[in-house]
Amino acid sequence: MLEAPNLRDVIDAGRRIAPYMHRTPLRQYPALGRLIGPGTELWVKHENHQILGSFKPRGGINLVSQLGPDELARGLMAASTGNHGQSVAFAGKTFGAAVTIVVPKIANPGKLQSMKDLGATVIQYGDLFDESHDYSMQLASEEGMRHVHSANEPDLIAGVGTYSLEIYEDLSDIDVLIVPVGAGSGASGAAIVTAAVSPSTEVIAVQAEAAPSALRSWESDTLIEAPMATAAEGLATAHSYELPMGILREHVKTFALVSEEEIRTAIVHYLEHARSLVEGAGVVSLAAAIKLKDRLAGKRVVVVASGGNLSMAHLREALEE
Repeated sequence: MLEAPNLRDVIDAGRRIAPYMHRTPLRQYPALGRLIGPGTELWVKHENHQILGSFKPRGGINLVSQLGPDELARGLMAASTGNHGQSVAFAGKTFGAAVTIVVPKIANPGKLQSMKDLGATVIQYGDLFDESHDYSMQLASEEGMRHVHSANEPDLIAGVGTYSLEIYEDLSDIDVLIVPVGAGSGASGAAIVTAAVSPSTEVIAVQAEAAPSALRSWESDTLIEAPMATAAEGLATAHSYELPMGILREHVKTFALVSEEEIRTAIVHYLEHARSLVEGAGVVSLAAAIKLKDRLAGKRVVVVASGGNLSMAHLREALEE
């Protein structure tokens, strides 16, 4: 059974990744706060400004930096809708490992090209992420490569937990922290850090209505498969995973779902009120804050903009709507 990381692991990860990552800004936007309610203090953690436009490389660097020469020589394999793949490709390039990423046929073209630019071999397989994941596991076994799971990796969760540690170092007395949930690594890291350094802060996890596996699993004692139809590729999984779900069940008391329309609207809100480009998976925290505005009014709220790799097609859809 996988053991969840703790605060010490996150602190160690912060030192480990410091030469390769940068500290992302935490900014207050009164205009976004007004969308929630009078007196609401709304802050955004801009992981869309991180290297490769996502929080994911924090985890990739932390994990791969600790692999031994034999594992690096075997090469790395992963499945991804985009940001996790970029993370593994970047870490592999940084530490001298060959990388193969399996992506769905409908993968974001920009993310796909980024992986190739980082030197990864990219294989498009399956219509959904879960099909890509199963194929990547098969290939890794056949080729003897080190498979890097997008969530069931303690070192990955510790690495991405560093963005939450930065939040609490930069801002005190946070009432609510709202985090997106795809595979669950970022939300798990946020839950671990919050429980250790700011237990009075409520963590709200957010998923797309069209991909609610994590919510269904969080409500249950088992992992639940659910239909997947979201356009937010960072949330586009029909499955949930053992390690992050155990952490979320322990530390998270509130889970929210947002619609595809609410996601597209939040993309436009970020453009209009924060002059910031945030992808679908990255805007769900803001979308949830607006949806839950009655209970958040007057509070100090931090939302995580987890990525900025928005495809041109999805941007056009949001603007047209």
